Amino acid sequence: MPTAHNAAVPTLITSVQRALRLLEAVGSHPGGAPAKQLAREAKVPLPTAYHLLRTLSHEGYVRREHGVFLLGPAAERLGAGGMQQKRRSMILDSLAHFRDVIGAPVYFAVYREGEVELVGVSDTPNSPACEEWADFRQTAHAHAIGQCLLAQVDEQVRQDHFDRHAMTAITPYTLRDLRSFENRMGALEGAGPVVERQEYALGTVCAAIPVAAGETAATLAISLPLHQEQRLLSAVNRLQREVGALLSALSISISI
Repeated sequence: MPTAHNAAVPTLITSVQRALRLLEAVGSHPGGAPAKQLAREAKVPLPTAYHLLRTLSHEGYVRREHGVFLLGPAAERLGAGGMQQKRRSMILDSLAHFRDVIGAPVYFAVYREGEVELVGVSDTPNSPACEEWADFRQTAHAHAIGQCLLAQVDEQVRQDHFDRHAMTAITPYTLRDLRSFENRMGALEGAGPVVERQEYALGTVCAAIPVAAGETAATLAISLPLHQEQRLLSAVNRLQREVGALLSALSISISI
C-alpha cells in the first residue's frame, strides 16, 4: 500500500516528457534540424528520438523535409489557439476597463461572415448585462449592437442579412420593416452613437459606437436600465473618448 508521501508524487510518463522536449527542440529551429541534433538537444537517446519523431510526424505535430524536422500543422494549431486565447484576454481586459470607467455593462461585437458575433461582454452583479433572451444573430435589427454593425456595411449586405433573418417585432418598440430601418441608417451621423430604446428588451436602453478595425465591422456598446436613460448619451460619449487609447488592442484582436 503506498505511503502518503508516495501518493502525493505525480505519475510521470517518460515517453510524453521526451516527446515534449523533442517538440520544444524542433520549435527552436525555424529552418528545421536533423534527428541527431534534436535528440542531443532534447537529451533523448537517438533510437527513441527516431521512434517519437515518427509518431509526432504521423499525428501532424512535426513534418520532415529534406532530412530535417519542422513543426507540423497540428503544433501550429496549438500555437494559434494560445494566441487566440491571449487576444481574447486582451479584449476582456479592455472591456473591464471601459466598464469600470463608465459604470455600465460593455459589449464588443463584430459582423463576420454575414452574422452578428458577440465577442465579449463585461458587467458586474450590481450592473448586469442585458439578457440575450432572443438570439442576437437573428434580431440584429432590434438591438443597438446589430444596428451599429449593419450601419457599417453596404445596402446589399444588409438586404442579404434580412433575406436570411426577417425583421420581426420582439417588443412594441421594434422596427418592423426594412424601409424604417434604412431611414434610421440614413439619419446616423458618421461615427456617432446608435441609440436603441426598448427595441430589444423592455426596460432596457442601449447605445453603440462603431470601432475601426480594418475591413471588419465592429462595435462597442453599453446598456442601462430604463430608469437610468438620462445617463445613456453621456456614458456612450465617455466610451467613445476612452476607446481611442485601447483601440489598438481591440483592432489586433479582431481576428478572433
